[in-house]
Amino acid sequence: MTLPTIAKKRVNIPVAISPGAQYRRLLDDARILVQPSLPDPLSARIAEDVGIRALSLGGYAMGASRAVTEPLLSLEDVAQMMRHIRAVCSLPVMVDAGAGWGEPMHVMHTVRTLELAGAAAVHLEDQHYPKRAHYHKGVEHVVPLEELVQKIRAAVAAKTDPDFVICARTDAMRTDGYAEGIRRAEACLEAGADVIMMFPNNDAETQAAPKDLPGVPLIYVNSTGNDQGRGVYPAAVLEDWGWKVVYDSISVTNVMFSAVKTFLTTLQQTGDPGFDRASVIGIRKDVERTIGLNELYELEASTVEF
Repeated sequence: MTLPTIAKKRVNIPVAISPGAQYRRLLDDARILVQPSLPDPLSARIAEDVGIRALSLGGYAMGASRAVTEPLLSLEDVAQMMRHIRAVCSLPVMVDAGAGWGEPMHVMHTVRTLELAGAAAVHLEDQHYPKRAHYHKGVEHVVPLEELVQKIRAAVAAKTDPDFVICARTDAMRTDGYAEGIRRAEACLEAGADVIMMFPNNDAETQAAPKDLPGVPLIYVNSTGNDQGRGVYPAAVLEDWGWKVVYDSISVTNVMFSAVKTFLTTLQQTGDPGFDRASVIGIRKDVERTIGLNELYELEASTVEF
């Protein structure tokens, strides 16, 4: 009996280069990197199918997927989500490591844990730990610059893969002004950060940041549905301004919530799923293909179902 060749199987296939090296190659690409945040392995497989090149495990999305808030997630919660995605998806993933779950010692443990879980990168921020839920409302509590720099140095020292990417995130533009955000970015780069994530307050600051940090890979966070007035820009616009990554932090969660709520409301009111039969058969087949059932059917057909 000859087992089938499963040419397209993606589960647990090791990549030739590390996740960090994969991510660095994308940062070296001339094109802007569109990097959505998502909360689950199925979304990751869909993203890979449609041609997305890198993913984020953002705090908002992870917290919402557990019906809590990011500040209530433990390091192990986040590491487990990363492991589940890595088991079924080969795309490089940047993980939101928040404030590192504590002091520099805890940051070292955080980086080692998430790197071992399969992350390509982490971003660490200058907010107080433990974080407060009010950050969702745009109420930030940033730590002194030296505390952030100590954490970035600890993160750089902790990584075992030299290609693992350390991103420093500063929220200081929203609390202490544009100039302070630039100052913190420069200090983090000197401390060894590879990439900077920042939050300009308006169009003018968003256009100015790449000019004030020439040659630095900058990440802009698109937060759809935010009520603080932060700009949400198309990737082409951000690319023209000089940004390297557009990190879409919440759109996948917004889409999932809206679609599921609409469907369940209709189901509760009518008792009828309301699908067109031909269409929903196609959807279900696509789900099964995406989660790898076709390959498993093939394997069973040549072994236990032979």
